[in-house]
Amino acid sequence: MSTAVRLDGASLTRAQVLAVARDGARVQLDAAQLQRVQRAADFLAEQVARQEPIYGVTTGFGSNADKLLGAHRVRDELPGSRADAPDGTLLEELQRNLVITHAVNVGEPFAPDVVRAMLVIRVNTLMRGHSGIRASTLQALAELINRDVVPVIPQKGSVGASGDLSPLSHLALVLLGGGEAFVGGERLPGAEALRRAGLAPVRLSFKEGLALNNGTAQMLATGVLAIERMQMLLRTADLAAAMTIEAFAGRARAFDEKVHALRPHPGQVETAANLRALLDGSTLVDIDYHLVPRFRTWQPDAWQTPEDQARHFDIAWDWVPANQRHGREAFYRRFLPFRGGKKHQPQDSYSIRCIPQVHGAVRDALAQAARVIDIELNAVTDNPLLFPDLPGDDLPIEARVISAGHFHGMPLALAMSYLKAAIPVLASISERRLNKLVDPATSDGLPAFLIGNEDGTDSGFMIVQYSAAALVNDLCSRAHPASVYSIPTSANAEDHVSMGANEARHVLDMTADLSHVLALEIYTAAQALDYRRDMIEAARSLARRGDAMQLAAKVTNAPRPGHEHHAQFASECEALMRELAGSGDFQPSAPVRRAWARVREDIAFMQRDRAMDGDVARICALVDSGDLLRAP
Repeated sequence: MSTAVRLDGASLTRAQVLAVARDGARVQLDAAQLQRVQRAADFLAEQVARQEPIYGVTTGFGSNADKLLGAHRVRDELPGSRADAPDGTLLEELQRNLVITHAVNVGEPFAPDVVRAMLVIRVNTLMRGHSGIRASTLQALAELINRDVVPVIPQKGSVGASGDLSPLSHLALVLLGGGEAFVGGERLPGAEALRRAGLAPVRLSFKEGLALNNGTAQMLATGVLAIERMQMLLRTADLAAAMTIEAFAGRARAFDEKVHALRPHPGQVETAANLRALLDGSTLVDIDYHLVPRFRTWQPDAWQTPEDQARHFDIAWDWVPANQRHGREAFYRRFLPFRGGKKHQPQDSYSIRCIPQVHGAVRDALAQAARVIDIELNAVTDNPLLFPDLPGDDLPIEARVISAGHFHGMPLALAMSYLKAAIPVLASISERRLNKLVDPATSDGLPAFLIGNEDGTDSGFMIVQYSAAALVNDLCSRAHPASVYSIPTSANAEDHVSMGANEARHVLDMTADLSHVLALEIYTAAQALDYRRDMIEAARSLARRGDAMQLAAKVTNAPRPGHEHHAQFASECEALMRELAGSGDFQPSAPVRRAWARVREDIAFMQRDRAMDGDVARICALVDSGDLLRAP
């Protein structure tokens, strides 16, 4: 990106983090704010010169906080110690040791977008000028971003208080010329990575190690990326639901604006409005019951014309005789007495009717997480905090250098716990809709497992539902909140921790499986939508040709000529034929039609069993990329 993201410690947004993390945007440090950064560093140097006791500067860390640093190394008197004595003062050694001993994460490295997000977040919080880092060190950290040096940070090892100590130490280690980093996609030793980028290793000064590794950047970075994914997946979930509703020829009144005004949870109201927009213009939704035939297995004598013989299904209705309409006369005056694929009921099942309530609750959980993250993006999260500009020359050092707990990740951890619990909820309702589509007991007249299965050899979409069920179970198993399990650290000096780094990492990882569940629903709904449209179109084709006998033959319990009910049946069958012939095309809404067409660009309708692994890979890639939402 040509435009750099300006960092001032107060105005960083999630969109800017994503621009740096995903799009490779550079960063630029606000000049005025950088002066405040240096002012805090100079203030800290003045206090050190006065020999003021300051946590993490002239004392040890954690349970070593009661150890004041001396003027020289005691261990220099040990035999043989002179040969390996480190350069610099004890105060410098303290900061260096903090970084090199805390970089102990394990596991696979974070993806580059996570690390770049961590870098921009850390630079921004240090720009507030309350951490004591020098302007030159902060500029060097920013140059890792601008010169595309991506530290190698294993994923596991942070307990989320004192911040993300271990992963941030891996990040800072590269700045010192240690560790490893990716440059141009090549994994290199830290010193070589700096050399290739034209950078020199940094020698840390007072509190700089603590400023670099004491904060919430890992959990915050993964949280920002997870929220962006969840926003896309919520829109995808609404689209998947809309396609499924179209495939069911479902009912849209449950999404009525006046209904949701009576229970105005923001996410619920937004979801209902989005569904109305996604279904606007549909002629399948709310279609009259009698116009929807049900599937019947194709047989050689199912159709009369060569055009119809090419169909891969047959259709059927049941006729309701007059003596079975008692108490339902008003209904059958409104709807013709033919039972096809659409159940005669005023409401859909919960997985359809309650989409606004369920998707909306997930939206509200996401909104809460976003609110917390937006605050954290411009918060100071290290310790101790410096206040060099307080008025009053006689203030004690304790009033200007305050030890507190902003590194504690619990605000983020609980927000991520809430979102973590919401992910399997969204996946579960998607799987239930998918299951309805493949189960002939619940699919409103669609073929079992969405396949013709003329010879009994086809499984169709049966196992697609298995995969979705397995993914949902896995998500449910991983949804237990990590934030409720605090394990004390640092010899109980840090006796309550947040586990927020695990929580946010889990959420980001879980979005991949959620994406795949939604992809499987869309894959299945596209097949079901083809069947639904084609079956209705087959009925309209008969009607438009005026083929009353052939249409009547599709009624499984039609009375024979001469039967006492035949005349009434023939009259009502003619009425059905006229209504079908006079109706316009039955089509899904334009948004659903575009999404269906985009799926069909990559994946053909499945008339008979075929290898489905390629189809599944393609639909998952289509949803993962977000391309489906951008279908023209």
